[in-house]
Amino acid sequence: MVGRQANSKRRGRNERHSAAWGKRIALGLILIVSSTSLGQNRDASTRSAQGRNRFAPEVTKLMNRFSAHPSQQVRVIVQYKQAPQTAALSRMQGLGGRMSHHLGLVRGAAFSVPAGALASLANDPEVEFVSVDHPLKGMDDYTDAAMNVTDAVSSAYDGTGIGVAVIDSGINDKGQDLRQGTTSRVVYHQDFTGTTTYVNNKRVWDLYGHGTHVAGIIGGNGNKSNGRYVGVAPNVNLIDLRVLDANGAGSDSMVIAAIQQAIALKNTYNIRVINLSLGRGIFTGYAQDPLCQAVESAWNAGIVVVAAAGNYGRISVNGSLGYGTVAAPGNDPLVLTVGAMKSMNTYSRGDDQIASYSSKGPTTYDHIVKPDVVAPGNLIVSTNSQGSTLDVEFPGNGVSGNVSARDYLSLSGTSMATPAVAGGVALMLQQNPNMTPDQVKARLMKTAYKTFPTYSIATDPVSGQTFLSFYDLFTVGAGYVDMNAALANTDLAPSTLGSALSPTASYNASTGKISITNGNGSVASSSVVWGSSVVWGSSVVWGANVSGSSVVWGSSVVWGSSTSSGFSVVWGSSTDTASSVVWGASGDGNGAFSATDSEE
Repeated sequence: MVGRQANSKRRGRNERHSAAWGKRIALGLILIVSSTSLGQNRDASTRSAQGRNRFAPEVTKLMNRFSAHPSQQVRVIVQYKQAPQTAALSRMQGLGGRMSHHLGLVRGAAFSVPAGALASLANDPEVEFVSVDHPLKGMDDYTDAAMNVTDAVSSAYDGTGIGVAVIDSGINDKGQDLRQGTTSRVVYHQDFTGTTTYVNNKRVWDLYGHGTHVAGIIGGNGNKSNGRYVGVAPNVNLIDLRVLDANGAGSDSMVIAAIQQAIALKNTYNIRVINLSLGRGIFTGYAQDPLCQAVESAWNAGIVVVAAAGNYGRISVNGSLGYGTVAAPGNDPLVLTVGAMKSMNTYSRGDDQIASYSSKGPTTYDHIVKPDVVAPGNLIVSTNSQGSTLDVEFPGNGVSGNVSARDYLSLSGTSMATPAVAGGVALMLQQNPNMTPDQVKARLMKTAYKTFPTYSIATDPVSGQTFLSFYDLFTVGAGYVDMNAALANTDLAPSTLGSALSPTASYNASTGKISITNGNGSVASSSVVWGSSVVWGSSVVWGANVSGSSVVWGSSVVWGSSTSSGFSVVWGSSTDTASSVVWGASGDGNGAFSATDSEE
C-alpha cells in the first residue's frame, strides 16, 4: 500500500514481517501430478487429418496416465474452429462430457470429460485444440515514494471515472477504504467459483483475502489509517470478478470467463484496466494457450492487462538462478508484466533492490523478454479482509488502523507489485482517456527509472539462505515504474507502428550470443512500437544500464557458455525438456503469487 499521508509528512515504519510468512512458499504449494509434465512423444491418434497436433502435450500425458482408468474425469478446455454450436456440444455430451463454462472469447468451452473419451476429440472436424483446464492461484507504505506517485496525486489525478477489473479472490468492501462516503466504489460483483458463502445472512465476497488486499493497493483511500495506507488511484471504481476460492484456488476457465465478462462490461463501467495477480506454469506456447488468447482479446478490446510475473525467481535448477520462470499469462508479449522490488524500508528508491523471488525471463517455450517493468512488492500494507484465510493464517501480518489492530495486512509478492502498476495505469488513462493499451505500455517502459546496481544479494529472514540477483532486462525489464515521469511525458507511440509487443530473445548456437528481436513470427519487427521508430527505439526503452552487455549477452556471468547446465535449463535443445525441468523443479506450476518468502 502506498504511504501517502494527509499532512504530506513521511513517517518511517519499524515493522517486522512475520516469520511464518517466510515459510509460506513451502506450505502453499500445490503439487502438479506427473501427467502435466511435458514430453516430446506424441500419440499419432492425437494428430488431425492435416497432420497438425490438436492436443496440448499434457493432454496426451493424461490419456496415457489414465489409459487403464478410462472413466476418470479430467478437466479440459476445447477450442473449436468456430464458436461451438448445439451439435458440437451434443457430441461432447454423448462422450460423457459436462460443460462448466462457455468460453466464447476463445471459441470454446470448458468440460469435465472421461479420460477415455479424449481420443475421440481428435476425429471431431470442428475441434481446433484441446488443453488442460489448469488450476491456478493468486500470486508498503513506501510504494508511493518508490513509484514517484505523490506529484501525480497533487496534480489531481486519482483514478476518477476509470474502472479497474480485479480478477482475483473477490473484494470485501465493508471497510471504509474502498468507499466514497457511504457508497462502495466496488461497483460490480460476480462469482465464477460457485462457492458462495453467507455470514449472518450477508454475502462474503472474499474468503481468501487476496483480492481485497490487491484492491486496496489499486484504490484504497486510507480512511482507516488517517491517509497513511492509500492506494495509487484512491478514487477509482473497482469491478470484482471472483475466480479464486477460500484457498486461493481457481482454474483457467474461470479466469477466461471473468475476462470475457470484463470485456462485456467495458462500456458499462468504463473498464480500462484488468489486474491479474495470479498465474500458473507454462505448458505450451502463448499462441496456443487459451488463457493467453483471452488476455490478448481484452488487450485488443482496449483494456490494459497488467499481469504478475510470478514468484519463482529463487528456483535455481542446475545454477539457472531463477531465469525462465515467468508464469502465464504474464508470458504473453502483449500484456504488461510486472516484477517485484523491495523498498529496503526507506523512502528513497535509490537503494531499492529486486526481490529475489520475483520471476525472471525469458519465458518458457517462446523466450519472450519479461517482465516488462518492476514495482514495489515486498511487505506491502493494504486493506485486510478480516476473518479470511490469509488473515487467520498469518496473525503476525496484521497492521493497525483507526478501528482495530488488523485493519490492514502486510503481504509480499509480484501480486502486490502488479496492482501498484494497475493503479498507475488508471492515473494515466484519467489524464488521457484516448491512450491505447500499447501506448500506455510503451510510455511506462520508456519513462521507467533505469538506474540499478550490477547485482545484489538478498537474505531470507527465516532460513538465512542468500540469493544472487543481476539487474538485466530479464530481471527488471525496462526498469522501475515512475509515475511522475510517465504523467509528465507527452510522447505517444505512433499507432501506425502496431503493438508494443515485448521482444523475443534468440540464441545463436554458432556464435554463442543472445540477441533481441522486436516482433515475432507473426508480427514483423517494423510493425512493433519499438521496432524501427526513432522515438521508441530499443535503446530508449530498455536503456544501457538495464540491458548492459556484461549481463545479457553471450558468455556472461549469468548465462555462462552454452554448455553450462544452468544455461541449458532455459536455452536447452528441447523447449519441452526445459519446461519440464523448470516447472517440475518448482514442485508447483500453480503457485500462490502472494505466498512467498519476504525479505527485510
